[in-house]
Amino acid sequence: EEMRQRHRELKRAAKLPGPIDETGEKVRNLFNKKMGKGDEKKTKRKGDIVPETHRDVIDSKNTDETENQTPKTQQTDKSVDVVEEKEKEAKRESGAPTEINRQVMDSKNTDDTENQTPKTQQTDKDSTTGSESTDTKDKPMNILFLYGDDWRHDSIGAAKKSIVRTPFLDWLASQGIRFTHNCVTTSVCWISRANLYTGQYVSRHKSEYPHEPNWYKNWNETLPKLLKDAGYFQGHSGKWHFDWKPLVYRTYDWSNPHYGDHWYEEEGKQIHATKKNEKDALEFLRIRPKDKPFLLSVCFFAPHSVDGTDEQYFPQPESMKLYENETVEFPVSATEEAWSKLPPFFSDRNEARRRWKIRFDEPEKAQRMMKNYYRLISEIDQTSKVIYEELEKQGALNNTLIIFTTDNGMYHSEHGLAGKWYPHQESIRVPLIIKDPRMPVEKTGTLNDDFTLNIDLTSTILGAAGLKQPSVMQGRDISDLYLKDEPQWRKQFFYEHPVHLDTDTIPASSALVRKNYKYMTWPDYNVEQLFDLEKDPLELEDLAGSAEVKEIMEEMRITHSLMKQAALIPGPIDQVSAEMITKNGAGRLS
Repeated sequence: EEMRQRHRELKRAAKLPGPIDETGEKVRNLFNKKMGKGDEKKTKRKGDIVPETHRDVIDSKNTDETENQTPKTQQTDKSVDVVEEKEKEAKRESGAPTEINRQVMDSKNTDDTENQTPKTQQTDKDSTTGSESTDTKDKPMNILFLYGDDWRHDSIGAAKKSIVRTPFLDWLASQGIRFTHNCVTTSVCWISRANLYTGQYVSRHKSEYPHEPNWYKNWNETLPKLLKDAGYFQGHSGKWHFDWKPLVYRTYDWSNPHYGDHWYEEEGKQIHATKKNEKDALEFLRIRPKDKPFLLSVCFFAPHSVDGTDEQYFPQPESMKLYENETVEFPVSATEEAWSKLPPFFSDRNEARRRWKIRFDEPEKAQRMMKNYYRLISEIDQTSKVIYEELEKQGALNNTLIIFTTDNGMYHSEHGLAGKWYPHQESIRVPLIIKDPRMPVEKTGTLNDDFTLNIDLTSTILGAAGLKQPSVMQGRDISDLYLKDEPQWRKQFFYEHPVHLDTDTIPASSALVRKNYKYMTWPDYNVEQLFDLEKDPLELEDLAGSAEVKEIMEEMRITHSLMKQAALIPGPIDQVSAEMITKNGAGRLS
């Protein structure tokens, strides 16, 4: 009994600033004063032993609410109100809020959030009442970043290119803009993420492998650190793909990084990775301080495969009826003939071919793989809706920028391949939906076919935060496309991917991409290719040796070379490359 009492006192003291030995004595004195020194009277108390999760350290008020649900055999603490008042006083004096898995939030914010009704039923109130203020002029915007994995541009319902159904994302696009030619500058998970967080090409940040996060060396110029310094309350759930080092840990106020599997064990039960993302996101949104802007990055591992397994994709049981009686139609380029048209160095040792054999070499297997892949996507769609509805409930939508995109595209057996890496359309084009409260009403529900890039999202988020992008960043603010009248925008871009493992497994590649032509290079083998995307959108007929396109080939070769150099130089690559092309007197701006 004595140790139970002392444990309770020290548990309270652990939430107060200052040396715990001193604060522990203060709490003990408060208990004694409340109960009467030496008073042997025992009263039934609320259970003070709260089963804390692997991430939850709840503040005093929330703990009491949780304790109300503990077994009745536990006793009631009559002095809890005294300790709470002492904690609140200490917070006011020190300015140090309570932690939730390192994440700051006082109990009032949680209570206010839980009491809110959906935005459609309640007018936004001032933050002092627990809701978001309607006065958002000149305020940094909140950011909800929904980030999928291995998910190409046309694998959403709105694209109408497959059987996949994503009703929420389709609706989100109807409330914002869907960018149909959004691309990544390198199509592989970890580099694409480093590109996003740095706003730079891999040529500059040099992080070619996940165990070599060279971009950490300039951490102060990354998106997470810039937002942290600007006072953002930041949360990260899911895939990060680099070492979660102390400098990352300190930058995020709330975090639960996890990736690599579709199922996890949590508190003795199995939980799906996407449900884990959902749980994380809701917790973050409910504990966030109302007086700070926030960035919540929900980085789904799905629909990425669980590498090394036979089945690859493992959706939730309740999703298995989806697409059950439907047939996936495979593209006309998913043939052995298309495979044979790839450059001769593509062999069975190529990683994309190896994965094709795992997923697509038999018709029945191919159907099963794609249906499970689409089920994972539909699950993310549903979770995204749940997260959105929580924001709506909190009345936060009027000042929240919502971005949905993915890290790279995906071959669904086109060219006899699976995976990503190479410069084909299936690999480099990814979905992008932006819902922005600043967006003019006439722009909502529209499509935009300009070339937008993942490095542009860095600039876009910084712009929404009211921050100027560092001079090292190479992208542009995408909001110019809907907030400005007829902005000048790029007509081409440079793509690159370094060699991984060896030149037989994943050879290096680069490309100059336009709407009408694409010039590809495979530097390890000194091979060039040229495709007419208007006549040959599936990229099956290489024109590199044709006399009819000799001038186009030569011009694109020069422009590609200049843009490759521009990717090494700090500053917006469109501007840098334009200056180089003008100075050189060769190549083209579009």
